Amino acid sequence: MRGREKIKLVNIGFGNVVVASRVVAVLSPNSAPMRRLKEAARERGKLIDASQGRKTRAIIVTDSDHVILSAVQPETLAQRLTSTDEVE
Repeated sequence: MRGREKIKLVNIGFGNVVVASRVVAVLSPNSAPMRRLKEAARERGKLIDASQGRKTRAIIVTDSDHVILSAVQPETLAQRLTSTDEVE
């Protein structure tokens, strides 16, 4: 395992995953500022819709300025981000 760092992947729903260390924030999409954030990301080409057509329940912001839409509740994502399971 020398020279290899452990990467934690977090399931954000429907088989989609993100690298936990890249997540900056998990937000609720129900306010006007979050709708503006989503639209601004769409205009910049940085919006990723991982909700599979379902209602967006969480917005994930990454350190690369990508905005990811998820159908999983923010509380559930927060629990998954703080769990200790790691993948090599």
